[in-house]
Amino acid sequence: MTTSSNHPSRDLATFAAELKLADIPAPVLRRTEDLMLDWLGSVLAARTARPVRSIERFAQTMGPAEGPSEMLTSRRTTSPVFAALVNAAASHYVEQDDVHNGSVFHPAAVVIAPALAVAQSIGASGAQLLTAVVAGYEVGIRVGEFLGRSHYKTFHTTATAGTLAAAAAVGRLLELAPQQMLHAFGSAGTQSAGVWEFLRDAADSKQLHCAHAAASGLMSAYLAQDGFTGAAKVLEGAQGLGVGMSSDADPARLTDRLGTRWALAETSFKYHASCRHTHPAADALLQVMSEHQLAHGDVARVTAHVHQGAIDVLGRVTVPATVHQGKFSMGTVLGLIAVHGRAGLGEFDRDFLAPEVATFRDKVAMELDAEVDTAYPARWIGKVSVQTRDGRTLAGRVDEPKGDPGNSLSRAEIEDKMQRLAHYGEGATADEAKALCQRIWQLESAPRVGRWLG
Repeated sequence: MTTSSNHPSRDLATFAAELKLADIPAPVLRRTEDLMLDWLGSVLAARTARPVRSIERFAQTMGPAEGPSEMLTSRRTTSPVFAALVNAAASHYVEQDDVHNGSVFHPAAVVIAPALAVAQSIGASGAQLLTAVVAGYEVGIRVGEFLGRSHYKTFHTTATAGTLAAAAAVGRLLELAPQQMLHAFGSAGTQSAGVWEFLRDAADSKQLHCAHAAASGLMSAYLAQDGFTGAAKVLEGAQGLGVGMSSDADPARLTDRLGTRWALAETSFKYHASCRHTHPAADALLQVMSEHQLAHGDVARVTAHVHQGAIDVLGRVTVPATVHQGKFSMGTVLGLIAVHGRAGLGEFDRDFLAPEVATFRDKVAMELDAEVDTAYPARWIGKVSVQTRDGRTLAGRVDEPKGDPGNSLSRAEIEDKMQRLAHYGEGATADEAKALCQRIWQLESAPRVGRWLG
């Protein structure tokens, strides 16, 4: 449903409130399951991460010691809001969670974390959880698209659009009426926050961004259920987010083909353990290195031809101070690709500052490319120019990075990724990881979500 309504926020809220399982095509439900399993791996991989543990200690101090909802990293239980806080923080730490290209938004972290926590709390069925997750994705992606490219230059869209995505998912579980959902959007939108400045200092803010968005969206939905009101046009209003956080906001994007275009199905899986802006160039470099049988020492210089968004985010990191900051360094990522043929969690942990990686890092430059920039964000084209020490100039190009909808991961690959991530973080045994896979594949028929880890 594309609408010319002068109140697109209301139309979007109505869609989220009235969405039913029967409305969602079977392939979209299957992809929802894929994305949920992929998310689980990222959460379990961050079990011992220092920022995540810090947020969990806060939750343990401020929240109830026990409750209906799981903090998956520690297997403790607490109230839904604190479980959402912790699980959302863990979701984004290892940089392996999903991404929607057109909105430059990571939906799972801020949708599935609060939805699972509330589903466990209210005794929801698997079908209800799936429906809520779809609602959250559809709302969050469209809000990210509405905010536009200018928003992303300063704001972390997962943190900002994420508050509304979380409110939509939780609101659907709570069976909010359309007007209540609109109030939830208003309360969520007024709490939207999260800027990129943290990258300059290698700060922990990205985990706080996700935690805050998930918890704020959850709170907004519960408040709306209790009669609490929010701005009716928090997105498109005269003093709304579009005016305050963007110079190219497009209200038509909020209701783009609602019910026929399933934006969730456009979401990509992340193959490399780094910022998604590095992936196209990483795949293009890998192509060149493989086709021409190059070793890292054969390369004199690499130019990554990128869109402006990549320069805005990655250009702030020159010599990374931490593993996490290294994931936002184009040179470091391409250095790992050149040296190891992959940029996975182990490679980052061991070698993000290794001499051969650092040497390669200093050979890498980013350059704005008109074709790549024009295609972005709908398409993330990867282009590199590689100058070799023997004087050749080689070109690499990838039109769809590994994990994009046209170059996606199979269910076997998703299971393998999830199991590797769980093993990395020691978040689940091999048997537990396999059991979680089966739980997700059978979620639609589950009469009650229940606990996922003992």
